[in-house]
Amino acid sequence: MSHVTTHVLDAALGRPAAAVPVRLEVSADTAHTSWKPLASGATNDDGRVPDLGPDQLSAGVYRVAFDTGSYFRATGQRGFYPEVTVVFELSDEDTHYHIPLLLSPFAYSTYRGS
Repeated sequence: MSHVTTHVLDAALGRPAAAVPVRLEVSADTAHTSWKPLASGATNDDGRVPDLGPDQLSAGVYRVAFDTGSYFRATGQRGFYPEVTVVFELSDEDTHYHIPLLLSPFAYSTYRGS
């Protein structure tokens, strides 16, 4: 299993958000202004990307970027956020990190999942 996984739920439609393009990137500098791509994928029918990136990552600052604009267009919704980016610090190299996203056209929330 990937060290980082994600799950996207469409709170407005009450179902998993399928086919959301997702990127995993690592910070390339200490100011976190430059990012290096590590992996990309799209959510499956259950809204999950179970294989996002390598099985092991080093401690550091990472981000998961969700292309919500293309998802909203595909589902006929007009959204306010064309992209949602979640920046997080991976500090425990032996722990799995799950980054869920609850999405609606005019709001989103995230938390550290399990």
